[in-house]
This record gives sequence, structure tokens and C-alpha cells, in this order.
Amino acid sequence: MKKLTDKIALVTGGSRGIGAAIVKRLAAEGAKVVFTYANSAEKALAVVADVEAAGGLAVALKASSTVASEVSGAVTKTIADFGHIDVLINNAGIYIGKAFEEHTLEDYNEIMAVNVQAVFVAALAAVKGMPEGGRIITIGSNMGDNALGPETTLYTMSKSALQGFTRGLARDLGARKITVNLIQPGPINTDMNPADAPLADFLRTRMALPDYGTVEDIAAFVSFIASEEARYITGSFLTIDGGLNA
Repeated sequence: MKKLTDKIALVTGGSRGIGAAIVKRLAAEGAKVVFTYANSAEKALAVVADVEAAGGLAVALKASSTVASEVSGAVTKTIADFGHIDVLINNAGIYIGKAFEEHTLEDYNEIMAVNVQAVFVAALAAVKGMPEGGRIITIGSNMGDNALGPETTLYTMSKSALQGFTRGLARDLGARKITVNLIQPGPINTDMNPADAPLADFLRTRMALPDYGTVEDIAAFVSFIASEEARYITGSFLTIDGGLNA
């Protein structure tokens, strides 16, 4: 029996990397998956094609996570088309790294819009159409707990904010048996943080398991947290980083 048969899931930022892997895994587990993308329609359509080739259902919606109305619009359309949302995956995120004194207010506004505001906006819209027992899962970062080096201030701040959001929302929605959890990946081999990047060898020296994770590692854990098997886990920060923060 598939763990998510007939569940309706929405994944933000699902056209590549971790997001695409999540879309494919949730669909493989039986969910009907809607996902957003910001720019590359070609990549989004490729994800849809992969899901359909495997016998699943996926729908791509163009929506920028920097624009609150587009985020809420994607949620509203999903509810209108499918009747409700069982699983919301807040995956979209960006990284802006530079010396602190080089930052601008525009940098702050952009990273907070995508990494924090979009999460709030999506959840706010989703809970209006989420039945009892729903799931809200946000993809954060192990850097929410540990600033691993310089030039990470804005990113670390944005990912730490998700911890407070997760705690509070878990309390707000607990009576409805909706769980709220934060998954905090560490070094995962993606185009944003490739396993052959200049910093990669240094990171491996800091890890208990000295190897980069895969997008499938994250997707597998997301599918578990989205399932009934994880019904008693809420308000938690679940770090997957090969022991980098250990």
C-alpha cells in the first residue's frame, strides 16, 4: 500500500534539486502533486513528464516565491482544483552569501521574502483548505542551528526564523491534528551546493559521515513525515546533514 494514496500535496519550488525529488517521491507514494516554479518552464515540464511516465500525477504552476500574491494564488488554485490540500511542502529557498558589510536592504528583503515570508503566506492560505490530519513541512537548513562560517548571516537568520514559525504553528494547529515540522538538510549534492564545490572537501572533514547526501535522501524523509506513520511528530527540527552539526 502506498503511503500517500490520493493525498493532495503542494510543493513550492519543485522544478529542480530537492524540490523535484520531493515531487517525484510523493507522486510515487500515490499523492497528486502540484508544484510551483519561478522561471524554467522546461525543467518544470520535465518533472511533470517524469511523474506521468511513472504513472503518477503532477501539475506545474508558475509562481514566484518573492511575490506573496503568487504564492497564495498557487495554494488557492490547488484548493479550487482539488478541493483541499493534505500536505504542504515549503521547499523554495535562496542563498545570498557575501561579506556582511556588502549586503544591501534589497538582499535582506529578497532572502526574507523567499525563505520566510513565502512559508508564512503558503501556510496561511493552505490551512484554510487543510483537513484534520494534514501536514505542513518546511525545508530549512542545518545552518538554522549552526552558522558554519562567514558570509552566511542573512541565510542563517532566515533559516533560524523557520524554527520559531514551526514551534508556534505546531501549537496553533495541534487541535486539528495537523503536524508542522522543519527538515534541516546539510550538504546535499545539488546545483546550489555541488559535491565537487571548492568548500566540499572541507565540509567532509567536519562530518561524521564524510559524504554529501542526495536529493533522494531528503525526499524519502519528507515522504515519511507526510505519512500517517509520522502522526505523532510535530514542532520538530529534523536535521539530515551527515553529522555535520553533531
